[in-house]
Amino acid sequence: MSASTAAAAQSVCAPLPVLGRDVTVPLVTGGEVTYAALDYAASAPALQRVWDDVAAYAPYYGSVHRGAGYLSQLSTDLFENARATVAEFLDCRPDDQLIFTRSTTDSLNLLAAALPADCQVFVFETEHHASLLPWKDARVSYLDAPRTPAQAVATLEAALAGRDRRGPALVCVTGASNVTGELWPVRELAATAHAHGARIVLDAAQLAPHHPVSVRDLDVDWVAFSGHKLYAPFGAGVLAGRADWLRAAEPYLAGGGASRTVTRRADGGVAVEWHETAARHEAGSPNVIGAYAVASACKALTEAGFDTLVARERHLIDKVRAGLAEVPEVRVLSLFGDDAPRVGVLSFVVEGWNSSHFAAALSAEYGIGVRDGLFCAHPLVRTLLGSDPQSQGECGAPEAAPGEKSLNAIRVSFGAGTPDEHVDRFVNAVRQLIRGGAQWQYHTENGRCVPTT
Repeated sequence: MSASTAAAAQSVCAPLPVLGRDVTVPLVTGGEVTYAALDYAASAPALQRVWDDVAAYAPYYGSVHRGAGYLSQLSTDLFENARATVAEFLDCRPDDQLIFTRSTTDSLNLLAAALPADCQVFVFETEHHASLLPWKDARVSYLDAPRTPAQAVATLEAALAGRDRRGPALVCVTGASNVTGELWPVRELAATAHAHGARIVLDAAQLAPHHPVSVRDLDVDWVAFSGHKLYAPFGAGVLAGRADWLRAAEPYLAGGGASRTVTRRADGGVAVEWHETAARHEAGSPNVIGAYAVASACKALTEAGFDTLVARERHLIDKVRAGLAEVPEVRVLSLFGDDAPRVGVLSFVVEGWNSSHFAAALSAEYGIGVRDGLFCAHPLVRTLLGSDPQSQGECGAPEAAPGEKSLNAIRVSFGAGTPDEHVDRFVNAVRQLIRGGAQWQYHTENGRCVPTT
């Protein structure tokens, strides 16, 4: 991005106001500094707009569905309007169902429980554990990590063409990697799946906060994402898509709200007629505040405009990548290569440094919050690092001698609420730590690297 384009992006779209933007944290070296939250891929800070909307509704909070009182009716309307808002945000088809869940993990486990008998599942080893692990009752084929988007499509094509039966099949794929930030060829993978009679579910946990997601344009059968990554951290998630498998499945949870009628049978048992709408899988009192927060975030991002949000994020990505490229000890992890389009998520290793030690020093000495480890994507990170599972060891010692393999990585991630100053401070801190070393002593405590007091 040129200087003029970067300036235009900044002037058109300043960082969106988020909670915590003025929080200060203590440094072990003395004094305080404004906290630089650069762990958006784990949980993004709440948009101020979302917080304000929830606070305005809170005095009117009431039970959802079937309540006769004014607050109950108001809350019911708000809950169902939130469903419609999120469906519009995702550009769902008219007959799609949208179910509110707790998270992406919950959404994909719900879908896994709804698979038809003998369904085959195809999933790349590159997935987050939320989309890698739920398919325990299905016949699963784990596909090797591709090294180009075209190879991803070819790998899926070969796997689907070679399956030994023609029953139901499901492909699960991420939209953007939570490790590398790289965008996956979702539209092409969906076309490949459908050409072989399979369906596809999109894990949009990392994609939806950064890019528009259209169920119709991408032609996916389901999409799942989490509110806490979409600037609405109130314990809500979404599963949206085809209704038939969901309608035919046993309710995800059995209880009130999922049942239409319950009667006693002559044999002393009970007979249940379950709902066929989204309510079938929303038993219990729903998280109306969480659903409303997700809808509020969807509105805020839509009104801000993804074109300007994406342009500004690319400006930040270019800053981070250019800064890290100037430090020879840093290796940025990638599946598809340096030029692959990505969202604001980058993982890297530092030669001669234990990643937990490096991340702890960024926090304690510079007030910068990043993440270290395997990022709930163990097979992918180990593939990228070329390392085998093993213990990390003490954080105060270098993880590996120069030229040896690293055991885990550091991840920096950012988004719509990130100011330039935070990424500038991050890049400068990386340089200073590598050149001058940590200013403090650290040790391992309860599995985490912490400053020694």
